[in-house]
Order: sequence, then structure tokens, then C-alpha cells
Amino acid sequence: MSRTVIRGGLVVTASDELHADVLIEDGRIAALAASGTPAAEAFTAERTIDATGKYVIPGGVDGHTHMEMPFGGTYAADTFETGTRAAAWGGTTTIVDFAIQSVGGSLREGLDAWHAKAEGNCAIDYGFHMIVSDVNQDTLKEMDLLVEEGVTSFKQFMAYPGVFYSDDGQILRAMQRAAENGGLIMMHAENGIAIDVLVEQALARGETDPRHHGEVRKALLEAEATHRAIRLAQVAGAPLYVVHVSAQEAVAELTRARDDGLNVFGETCPQYLFLSTDNLAEPDFEGAKYVCSTPLRPREHQAALWRGLRTNDLQVVSTDHCPFCFVGQKELGRGDFSKIPNGMPGVENRMDLLHQAVVDGHISRRRWIEIACATPARMFGLYPKKGTIAPGADADVVVYDPHAEQVISAETHHMNVDYSAYEGRRITGRVETVLSRGEPVITEREYTGRARHGVYTPRSTCQYLN
Repeated sequence: MSRTVIRGGLVVTASDELHADVLIEDGRIAALAASGTPAAEAFTAERTIDATGKYVIPGGVDGHTHMEMPFGGTYAADTFETGTRAAAWGGTTTIVDFAIQSVGGSLREGLDAWHAKAEGNCAIDYGFHMIVSDVNQDTLKEMDLLVEEGVTSFKQFMAYPGVFYSDDGQILRAMQRAAENGGLIMMHAENGIAIDVLVEQALARGETDPRHHGEVRKALLEAEATHRAIRLAQVAGAPLYVVHVSAQEAVAELTRARDDGLNVFGETCPQYLFLSTDNLAEPDFEGAKYVCSTPLRPREHQAALWRGLRTNDLQVVSTDHCPFCFVGQKELGRGDFSKIPNGMPGVENRMDLLHQAVVDGHISRRRWIEIACATPARMFGLYPKKGTIAPGADADVVVYDPHAEQVISAETHHMNVDYSAYEGRRITGRVETVLSRGEPVITEREYTGRARHGVYTPRSTCQYLN
């Protein structure tokens, strides 16, 4: 039996803060006891980690990543090996990535392909959502089988006609199936048909720079699609999870639906909380680094996103990590913003940026853990195995130094991409040590993990519906 004890830290979960020692046995949390008490003094272990003056928090759960994702004639720059290692450096110990069904192919073929990419290559634990690109009678039946084996969420796109796009009829059929089998529909809510018209018109006017990517993907078209997705889910009697919410008008649609008692959930991402169209407008094609969809919005949208996180109208912060190098990948769109691969790096930065939000007074410490660890674990059927520090939970634990200062930079990050979206940003707080199922992956700022450690983790259905 291998034992570790973490002594003297402030244990922070979504519900509690207490100065406690944490005993880990065979990869799981065995016990907690208030520091300095006889119960804590009785903890014995081969390995002791001193967390005095530090936080002891659950490992982060990033419910939205795209490792090795094909897009626009290229691939996301992070493999499962590099991406999960970078996640660990940033205090994230579980990712849920997206397997993709090709049009004309089966869900099973897509899932098998992603298992092959990930198996034996991950530094941390992982699960899968399923992108449903081709709704038909066969794939609807497959949805039932996937839910049974632990792939319990299905993403659809109202955007990207000709690639991932589903029309309202296909969306309704998938939602009806999810209502029956307990699955959760995740929606990319943008009116892609209308956006394509605006793209064509902008390019015809000679508007080719990256900033026009944000201008054609209008906030109103995000809000309209969000409203439509909510109503389709209501007709189907199905729950709905809207990914990467960026516009205040879309937040308003989610708020209204939740006020009406609907099972509607919303996710935002650090890029929408910390960056804006000012970045998209950076000169010399630098704005291409910030091209993602939904796009960055004018800075005034940020207040609505922070408010949504405080009021729980937005429940989760994920990264939508989908990195493309500036050189050779983002550059594919020089002279035509519509050819810039959509996606940004961020899996390593999420926990730190959200701690900065605590420092800045946007959210509380417990809310930090709630939106980054506990709620995504519950949303995607991983709680309490993941997302908390409690007896029986996996020992996915981060020792976090809330006082250390760092400057975010591509020179020091571990993501396989040649730029940082937050280059030069000075923040307070830094990951010091990371355990995944009790095994040290980061030890006092040194990588001590290995690619084969992370295991596939089947999921139960959304725990907000049970």
C-alpha cells in the first residue's frame, strides 16, 4: 500500500475551506483531518508533502479540449501526449476531449479513432464526448450504445455548413434521442448559414484581415442560435449545454431559460473573460492568433460573463483548447480570414487565470474550484471520483502557491504551440505539485509524470439531472 500525506495546507473545495492534512492511499483520498489535531498527527506515509502557506485543491477538470483535431486542412498542434502534459503543468488532471464522427461514417468509427490517438499517450486521465456530424437512424441507435458505455454527451454544430453542421431537424432528432437515453446535447450555437453569407460579403468588399472574423460572426447570431437551441431542447424535453458562450446577448438567453426552470447550462472560456476584439485587431496579422469560434467580443461583454459566473447562469469554465501554430498554420489565412484555423491554446493557463480572477475580486476561492473542478465533474458524470477532495475520491490533488508571481509566455509554457494568447501577462498564483491518482506528475515545478499514466475514464450521465 502506497501512502502520501499532504500537511499544513488550506484545503479548498467547491463547498468548504479548512486547514487540513490529507491522507492518500493507493491512489485515492483516504482521510482528511484538521491540521495539528491528534487525528492528523496519526497519519503516516512514505511520502510527505509540505503544503504550509499553500492551497490544496482538486485537480482541474477541463470538459472541452481538442487534441490532434483536424480542421481547415491542418491539425491541432497538441497531441494527447503534449496536451495532457501541458494540462498537468497547469493543474488540470482530467480532460474530456471530442471524438469526431465523419459524415458518412459511424459514431463507433470516430470513437475508435480517438481511442487510438489517446491510449497510452496521456499524462492524466481522460474521457470523450462525441461530435455527431451525421444524424440518421443508425447514429441515433449508436447514441444509446455510447451512453451505456460511458460516452454520455454529444456535440452538435449550428455552424460550419458542409463540415459539422446539423439542421434544426437533425438537432431535434438527436435531442429527442438524448431525452430518452439520458445523454446531454452540447451545442455550438452560432447561425452558420447566415454567417457564411456575411463572410462572403466581407471578402467581396476586400475585408480580409483577422478582425473581420469577429465582425461577421455577430453576437446577435450567437444569441439567435442559442435561443433556437433552447427552444428545440424544450420541444424535445432534453437538457442542453451551450459551449463557449461569448456574447452578453447569449448569456441573456440562457438566463431567461434557467429562470423559466429549463435544464439549460452554459460554459464560457478564459479567452472571453480576459481577451477581446482588441486582440483580433492587432496589426501585422498578429490578430490571427486570436481567431476562434465563437469569436472574441468587444471588452464590454466581459462584465456579463463574470456576472453569469457569479449568479450561476454560467456554470463552467473550460478552455476549448485547440492550438494552431502562428507559423505555418494560422498563416494559412493570410489574405482571407475565413481560412485561418479556428482555435486557441489554453489548457495550461485556465486554473491560473481563474485564480487571478479570485485575486481581482471577480469570484471567490470556492467558486474558482466550483467552475473549474466540481461542476464540470458533475456535468459530465465524473463526480465525486473527480472534482473534489473527499474520502473515496481519486487523489487528483494540486498544491497551489497563491502568492507566487509568474509571467505567462510561450517561452515557458508546455503546450506545443509557438505563441501564448496571454503573452507577457503577469499573474499571481502558480501550480507547485500535482498528483494524478496519487502519482506525482508535477513535483515542485518539475515534470515527473509519464505518458502511459493517464487512463480512459467512462462517465455516468449528467449529475444535475438525476
